[in-house]
Amino acid sequence: MSAADFRKLADLFPDETVTHSYVQDIELPAVGGQPSAGVFALITLDNGLDHTKPTTLGPNTLVELGTVLEGLRGRAASGEIVGVGVTGKPHFLVAGADLSAVKSLDSREHGLWMAQLGHDVYATLANLGVPSFAFINGVALGGGLEIALQSTYRTVSAAAGALALPEAFIGLVPGWGGVYILPRLIGPESAVKVMIENPLNNNRTLSGPEAYKLGIADSMFEPADFVEQSIAWAAGVISGSIAPERPSAVDPSDPEVAGRWAGAVAAGRAFVESKTSNASPAPAKVLGIMEANRTMSQAESAALECETLAGLMQTDEFRSTVYAFLDLVQKRSKRPAGAPDRKLARPVTKVGVVGAGLMASQLALLFARQLKVPVVMTDIDQARVDKGVDYVHAEVDKLLSRGRLSQDAANRTKALVTGSVSKEPFADADFVIEAVFEELNVKKQVFAELEAIVSPDCILATNTSSLSVTAMAEGLRNPERLVGFHFFNPVAVMPLLEIVRAPKTDDAVVATAFELARGLKKTAVLVRDAPAFVVNRILLRLMGEVTAAFDEGTPADVADNALRPMGLPMTPFDLGAMVGLPVAQHVQESLHAAFGDRFRVSQNLQKLIDNGVRSLWTPTEDGGKEIPASTLALMSFGTSPSTGEEVLRRTQDALAEEIALMLDEGVVAGPEDIDLCMILGAGWPMFLGGITPYLDRTGASERVTGKRFLDPGVASRA
Repeated sequence: MSAADFRKLADLFPDETVTHSYVQDIELPAVGGQPSAGVFALITLDNGLDHTKPTTLGPNTLVELGTVLEGLRGRAASGEIVGVGVTGKPHFLVAGADLSAVKSLDSREHGLWMAQLGHDVYATLANLGVPSFAFINGVALGGGLEIALQSTYRTVSAAAGALALPEAFIGLVPGWGGVYILPRLIGPESAVKVMIENPLNNNRTLSGPEAYKLGIADSMFEPADFVEQSIAWAAGVISGSIAPERPSAVDPSDPEVAGRWAGAVAAGRAFVESKTSNASPAPAKVLGIMEANRTMSQAESAALECETLAGLMQTDEFRSTVYAFLDLVQKRSKRPAGAPDRKLARPVTKVGVVGAGLMASQLALLFARQLKVPVVMTDIDQARVDKGVDYVHAEVDKLLSRGRLSQDAANRTKALVTGSVSKEPFADADFVIEAVFEELNVKKQVFAELEAIVSPDCILATNTSSLSVTAMAEGLRNPERLVGFHFFNPVAVMPLLEIVRAPKTDDAVVATAFELARGLKKTAVLVRDAPAFVVNRILLRLMGEVTAAFDEGTPADVADNALRPMGLPMTPFDLGAMVGLPVAQHVQESLHAAFGDRFRVSQNLQKLIDNGVRSLWTPTEDGGKEIPASTLALMSFGTSPSTGEEVLRRTQDALAEEIALMLDEGVVAGPEDIDLCMILGAGWPMFLGGITPYLDRTGASERVTGKRFLDPGVASRA
């Protein structure tokens, strides 16, 4: 491609928020009594906005950076400068490519131009004629980390967070050299961890210390004077007084390394299969490039990366991922549909938790750790209360041992959580949440007792997963104070909160619930009071269809694996075992009572529960799984087996029907909220876009409702 082609691409994005490349000449400090090594050119990447607007790489940004680097290459050739550094504005090196720009590239040719533009610019950085240095002062994602990898040397701040090559997670491949450089720098096994395992484990990232330990950075400095220390270090490298060592670096032509390389790729493929059932093309493409480039030159690998990237940019999976990640998780989650004005929210200075079981204890820890307010737990006897408080203290000790909390923070968190067998300590609480047995009468009794103790302004919340908040409010003197506040298990990990508004719940209560969610670092979605709300209603409809097919005579392995093309986190039967068969059956019964035979109650499942069976499957010695004969003997089956394809289509259609009904009922504001709930509350993969884009792509939406849930182009090419 020519410079004119790159300019033509950049002109397609007149509204791009450009990350500018600002150059500062710095006289390097003297090292070891010697005179200054010369002038060092430091590029600072900055979009001129505050830390809430990350720096990104769009076509105009890359063209400007390339122009600056060409100028520095000329200065290096004339002896004006002895080195070049790249760093970023506070908290960021670069947060990766501008996904909005990438998504709008509606032709393969333009996608190829974007990929080649990045390689052209980065090749200039790698071949300046003088050493180049990346000073990783903060977030470095995707193309941002690849800027660092293309530099000759790298330093990282001890406070830097979110270093990653997350492309497999967003439906792409590391397209600007990372997939070539990283396995050579830190070894093939660690490279697979960074490029495959971390992205597919909920987009996990590396901290500065973790990146340094892996060998991604050559040195690490404290944040207070990070750039100054990095420049001094660069001066030592340029002068020859510092010789960076890279013990993790490998030579891919070495026969021993070649074996490790093949083993790492094979392990990566097994991991992808276990996580996604190969339902998304991107992870396999990453591994395919890595496998091929072991015997390639960097230029040959670059060509393969560009071709692969251009193809993936045009896939529905990538468009769905951008919709899920950018439009939903990054944008819609910050402006929840239907949430009242934040100014209506009331302060919460003390929290009560009714119950001291596992869920209640998790809630107490979360409130104390994130809100830093006193939390009181109650239960029916002292032994249960003590067990709950002990759980919180033990979890705090784990966080301390892992370096997640300081000793002072651990002591303060423990001191905030207390227990009582009486609800009297709730008298001055601003917010009290119950986490007791999932039985309506039990919860109503709890709230009646609370209302006699708490102040008139105290908000009452229920963590129910399926029961009617409206019914719980019946009989209360102030039903407007009751709100659903439904967490997902494990509480510390799952980011979703379903905030359930009953007909009488007032705006101030809902506004306070949303502010609490922000304080707890959770994403809240406003949900109408309807049985099982969003996530559990969809999951139970899915599980019910698969279980029904099994009960009808479909072999267990066929029924349980029928949904593998969806790439879900776990199979329906494994999900049932994780949730707990009695819990799943209880919610299914609630839904059956509300909606009839769309939610069929399995008699086979009830027989397993009655006989204490916890899971349909048991592991075998060879690593597989089977249904024990004793379990099979408890059940009876029909004579109408289905194929896996029939079970999949049946489930797709059932989900399309249920979601359409939920939208008609006004359970949430729109299909986007359904998708956000499934991504954050059930761990559904980004490449599905949640659930509605998947149902649109497979035709289920139109088969069942006669129309798509989302407009063409929102989460798909067309």
